[in-house]
Amino acid sequence: MTGFGRGSAQAGEWLANVEAGSVNRKQAEVVVQMSREFSSLETEVRKTVLDRISRGRVNVSISLERAGGDSAVLKVDASLAKALHDAFREISILTGEDVLPAASDYLRHPGLIATGSTESDPQDAWRVIEPALRDAVEALVTMRSSEGAHLKADLEARIGTLAAFAARISTDAADRPARQRELLLKRLRDASLDLDPADERVVKEIALFADRCDVSEELTRLDSHFAKFREYLDGEEAPGRPLDFLCQELFREFNTIGSKANDAGIAQTVVEAKTELEKIREQVQNVE
Repeated sequence: MTGFGRGSAQAGEWLANVEAGSVNRKQAEVVVQMSREFSSLETEVRKTVLDRISRGRVNVSISLERAGGDSAVLKVDASLAKALHDAFREISILTGEDVLPAASDYLRHPGLIATGSTESDPQDAWRVIEPALRDAVEALVTMRSSEGAHLKADLEARIGTLAAFAARISTDAADRPARQRELLLKRLRDASLDLDPADERVVKEIALFADRCDVSEELTRLDSHFAKFREYLDGEEAPGRPLDFLCQELFREFNTIGSKANDAGIAQTVVEAKTELEKIREQVQNVE
């Protein structure tokens, strides 16, 4: 599910601005963008987000600055600078000529001179990042909840459509043995075998057909799955994964009905139901 949230907080010398945005994804993933100086806090950031989000890719951008003004400094990597100096001296020895580096030779190496702030304690920074992050995540969850309400209404309508297909199948399936009996008698008459409809062989054939084509168990399980689906939609827990599982079970039952019914009309209804079910499965992927 998609959403966006923003939060700000200030404590002591620190000012934090946090933005959190989410896009659809079957699993939960948190991507954190923040200063490398505070990279040790990424685990806490992910834990805070995952406490409220169980599905979707969440991008978290954290901007942290000192509220008291600019405290930027230039930092020189002393070990890298010395290594470069020694390298040029070694080149001079090897070539027998004085090879003197220019300033540009040093500046070509990333990380030799970096812009940063004075030394900071990540835990001091976390005390201001955490409330800003929680505000951003709550705003994100609120937006996702609004989207979820629309998804719920759509899924409820589509489950109602599936239930109507199941009811149609139930009606058609109940008449199927009688239609098969008439078809069998017609074939017998066309073959000049005008048997008595009460003939034991005819009755036995119809009974076997009715048993093979009985889909009452599948229809009962469909009704149970529909009820459970609605129960998950109305529940307090995140329903995404249970609904995904129920979609698989619904598909299995409709597929079995299509195989057993041996009827063109029922088969067509099953195709329509599976088409609608595929739309539900696509939507469920977006549900937390």
